[in-house]
Amino acid sequence: MSSPIRQPRPVWRPAHGILLLDKPAGLSSNQALQQARRLFAAEKAGHTGSLDPLATGLLPLCFGEATKIAGHLLGAVKAYRAEIRLGVTTTTADAEGEVLAVRELPANLNGAVLEAVLVGLRGRIVQVPPVYSALKQDGLPLYVRARRGEAVQAPPREVDVHRLELEAHHGDRLMVYVECGSGTYVRSLATDLGERLGCGAHLTTLRRLWVDPFRQPVMHTLDALAERAAACGVKALDMLLLPVESGLSALPRVELDAAAADAFRCGRLVRVAGAPAGTVAVFVGSWLLGLGEVGDGGRLGVRRGLNLPAPPGSPSAQGLLRPEGSG
Repeated sequence: MSSPIRQPRPVWRPAHGILLLDKPAGLSSNQALQQARRLFAAEKAGHTGSLDPLATGLLPLCFGEATKIAGHLLGAVKAYRAEIRLGVTTTTADAEGEVLAVRELPANLNGAVLEAVLVGLRGRIVQVPPVYSALKQDGLPLYVRARRGEAVQAPPREVDVHRLELEAHHGDRLMVYVECGSGTYVRSLATDLGERLGCGAHLTTLRRLWVDPFRQPVMHTLDALAERAAACGVKALDMLLLPVESGLSALPRVELDAAAADAFRCGRLVRVAGAPAGTVAVFVGSWLLGLGEVGDGGRLGVRRGLNLPAPPGSPSAQGLLRPEGSG
């Protein structure tokens, strides 16, 4: 018997930036991340919040130094389009679970009835996450405990639903548009909607449309990435990466001169007149140095330093800045 052919291991390389991946159905966020990472042969990679295997759509992936701002993107507002089936509840609150119950739909189901229920699911609401979720309890994801047959109860928590609109209604199927804050489960919205109607419900499809600050994303599929890499080489994929600073566009920008930038990179406080208090993106010219925190009296300190290559023509390229950590 011939031995299986082993795929060559990629030669990992530095790659810095944000990829707007169009995640396919059937893959977990981490599986999609690892496939993209291998295509880019990127030394470091991370994603910015999980999408269920059922879900498709925008999954921002961070490569290299961009992984240092992934946490900043986790709390972003997100938008989804979801299809909900009424009258059927499942173990996972989506189409991948086993059917728990089948109930009749309300006899008077119409747009007015649906709107009256949707109103109560908007704004700051209390939501119980699905037991089949990645939330951890005593160090283990809830879905692991649920698959073991353990009794699992996810604690309720407050979430923000900024918009929840009915886009279409055909029989037992609803299409809804959702804009929500971090930690919101659209599966739980479907469950709560069904219970308030008295018939139960579950999620059948889910697509993430955008994530702040990427509200009009140009997304790339794994298949398209593989085709481009095969035809043009791995480095051709780098043209598809957004610069790291694109993920910080919602933050105030503070620009330093070469001397102040040198001090900032060495971890010293810098006084910046007129800088807004709070977290800021710190630049010298077009070179992103990192995240800073502005405190009393305009004193700027390092919150998260970045080691991005200096752009051509930047102060570093002209020899004005010392390497980080030099005396």
